[in-house]
Amino acid sequence: MPDHLQPVFRALGDPTRRDILRLLGQEPMTIAEVADNFDMTRAAVKKHLVVLSDGGLIEVAPRGREKVNSLNALALKPALEWIGWFDQFWDARLDALKTAIEKETTDDTGHNNG
Repeated sequence: MPDHLQPVFRALGDPTRRDILRLLGQEPMTIAEVADNFDMTRAAVKKHLVVLSDGGLIEVAPRGREKVNSLNALALKPALEWIGWFDQFWDARLDALKTAIEKETTDDTGHNNG
């Protein structure tokens, strides 16, 4: 995996952080608003938000004395492209398997035995 994707996958590796991303995908929220959705302290939520921010998955903007967190969905694109390679890998392998099975079921005269 390319080094620049490491912070993204680290951020996505935790189920709480994935839940936070889903929440922020609905609407931007302050730390307190995010914390209201979890059974943890604001400090713990803040730590999760820092990891998400380090991965570029959220943007933090000041609003008065508060900071508002919002989803940065574009940051997922490089990770999706990297994962997409594996999709193509398996498509090619499954196509080869299908071809092998079809070849095996065809007799020497070219007629299908199935």
